[in-house]
Amino acid sequence: MDGLIIGLLLPFAGTTLGAACVFLMKKQMPDLVQKILLGFASGVMVAASVWSLLIPSIEMTGITDARRVLPAVIGFMFGIAFLLLMDKVTPHLHLGSSSPEGPHTHLSRTAMLVFAVTLHNIPEGMAVGVALAAALEQGSNLPMAGALVLSLGIAIQNFPEGAIISMPLHSEGNSRMRSFIMGTMSGIVEPIGAVLTLMLASYVTAVLPYLLSFAAGAMIYVVIEELIPEASQGKHSNLGTIGFAIGFVLMMVLDVLLG
Repeated sequence: MDGLIIGLLLPFAGTTLGAACVFLMKKQMPDLVQKILLGFASGVMVAASVWSLLIPSIEMTGITDARRVLPAVIGFMFGIAFLLLMDKVTPHLHLGSSSPEGPHTHLSRTAMLVFAVTLHNIPEGMAVGVALAAALEQGSNLPMAGALVLSLGIAIQNFPEGAIISMPLHSEGNSRMRSFIMGTMSGIVEPIGAVLTLMLASYVTAVLPYLLSFAAGAMIYVVIEELIPEASQGKHSNLGTIGFAIGFVLMMVLDVLLG
């Protein structure tokens, strides 16, 4: 039970600690730091999608022939499609962009910035929930240690994400406390999504491979659609690449050695 609670709360703790950076730094986060952090978060999410979600999804089927990849393929594509749909129906504003995306709305820039990060956090919460559900299933190929590594990896990448959202909110004219609270609340969807996914998966064991790969697809969508383009814009894009490599290797090592 302790492992379950830790797994559920770790990602939210990462976001909260990152959002607290607004009390320690100036209004504007240095562009160099932002590029590295965005790349780092991308690397962590890609490695987590492969080692903590897609590979266990394939192994969990128990099938030895070519059909064993079907749940991973189907779930992955549905995860991509789900986030594509969410991107279309949710009004949001990305960092560094002056044009909001999604339906026309009269919401403030601050609200749309928070919506953008909240949208990113949905698949991460789902990933933690389904991984914990798989770890609790007897005979599963994903042990509790592996699920906790995934949760830790997401918490690590949530730290820069929390900072990246709270700092611009402060530069938009919000107080440090308001920016911290809004940056923190952007991550509350993760434990909520994790609990809901955990409850669903625990009752429908047969779909666990599909849910694991679904979460992987949703996370990869966020990386390709949002994080990597933001890390590649303007100068110093090579720092985003370096950050990606560090994040990927760190998550890979954690998963292989501790998972």
